[in-house]
Amino acid sequence: MSTARPKFITFDCYGTLIDFQMGPAARRVYSSRLTPEVMDGFYESFRGYRLDEILGAWKPFDEVIHNAVERSCKAWNVPFDPADAQRIYDEIPSWIPHPDVPAGLAKVAKEIPLVVLSNSMTDLIPYSMAKLGAPFHAAYTAQEAQAYKPQQRAFEYMFDMLGCGPADVMHCSSSLRYDLMTAYDMKIGQRVFVNRGHEPGIDFYGYREITSIEQLPGLLGL
Repeated sequence: MSTARPKFITFDCYGTLIDFQMGPAARRVYSSRLTPEVMDGFYESFRGYRLDEILGAWKPFDEVIHNAVERSCKAWNVPFDPADAQRIYDEIPSWIPHPDVPAGLAKVAKEIPLVVLSNSMTDLIPYSMAKLGAPFHAAYTAQEAQAYKPQQRAFEYMFDMLGCGPADVMHCSSSLRYDLMTAYDMKIGQRVFVNRGHEPGIDFYGYREITSIEQLPGLLGL
């Protein structure tokens, strides 16, 4: 893996920079109706179905959430109301960054252009970008790419827009399944696992690990 200074530092947004609240939102909607054991199972099913829903042809993210909630309800014999899925989706603009994000990004942004590649919609991502506390060169969404991560087409869209190749980039994510496995397959030059505790690391995928964006400048010698 390259140690040269990258042309761009690219980031997953939700989970890595923004505190991802999709599962907690589902708990807020459903926990009063379900036993704790069923709620825990529903939570895990909802996480798995969200991934499954994005592996095919692109569809709007509200449809992804609708379908994942509906499938979770079916799996756990819970009555499905589309309004519940919409309540979960409608929370996204209110999510805020992890506390370590603004200072860490601000220091790096002075030296290297920052880019977001997010499984988001073009009307949603501005709410999050405005809270990150640092200037970004660009923010690209799955809607623009017409593909969700972990599909390689999402990354290919970003490289085309930036006019660079995988070797020119350092990609940072808190998720191996959505980002870093694909980054490994695509030979992205530098890979950084931001360990937020929601996925285990797997050393095979050849990344450097940090637990805070405030540690990112140190990886770059800044």
